[in-house]
Amino acid sequence: MAAVRLDELTAYCDRLLRLEGCQDWPAAANGLQVANRGRVRRLAAAVDATHTTIQMAVEAGADLLLVHHGLFWNGSFPWTGRRYSLLRLLLDHDLAVYSSHLPLDAHPRYGNNVQLARALGFSRTEPFFFSRGVHLGRRIATRIARDRLVAKLEAAVGGPVRLLPGGPATCRRIGIVSGAAGEDLGQAAEEGVDTFITGEGPHWTHGLAEDLGINVLYAGHYATETFGVKALAAHLSRKFKLPWVFLDHPSGL
Repeated sequence: MAAVRLDELTAYCDRLLRLEGCQDWPAAANGLQVANRGRVRRLAAAVDATHTTIQMAVEAGADLLLVHHGLFWNGSFPWTGRRYSLLRLLLDHDLAVYSSHLPLDAHPRYGNNVQLARALGFSRTEPFFFSRGVHLGRRIATRIARDRLVAKLEAAVGGPVRLLPGGPATCRRIGIVSGAAGEDLGQAAEEGVDTFITGEGPHWTHGLAEDLGINVLYAGHYATETFGVKALAAHLSRKFKLPWVFLDHPSGL
């Protein structure tokens, strides 16, 4: 099987995802987080870099694991115990890890939000929800019954959706921001949407949704963020002629 240089592939990803333009959380550490010996023959993609998904990548024979949530969120040190075994697993099997957090949410073609919009059947979207130097989300102008939108979203994410019915029964301006954007419901309303799709949010957003007159659809943090890594891996597979696999390890959150 033909191999691609790791530095060539990851440099391409850095340019494609425009890492330099996004002011992500410092611990996100976007880009190549762990190197290998320099060659990639098989890709794997997962939402999270965890001991389980790394083991799954090893079993799949991958040389590079693409993730949305990388290894270093909580100042991950010291590397002892379970963390040491994770590092040993990466090194013993020559598995590299590449992570893209907010840049992958925001990407206008391969990002979580535009891909989720397409999964809902909306091909025309516009930038939405400016934060940390980029528009993280996508906005849709349409006309769809709220119940119909919930059903379509449940089909797209393959699971239940929690509806906070604070807005109109017919949705006309829908905003999408994957992950944990419920706390930013106020900003979504300020940007003119009557319906906001995200992954999760706190209890108090139920009352806030009613106060703001906006529908909120919580479809799961994990479930709304499977789209970007799949789209990115599929694109890299086509461009570099590499096989790839998605490693599904849902959190249920």
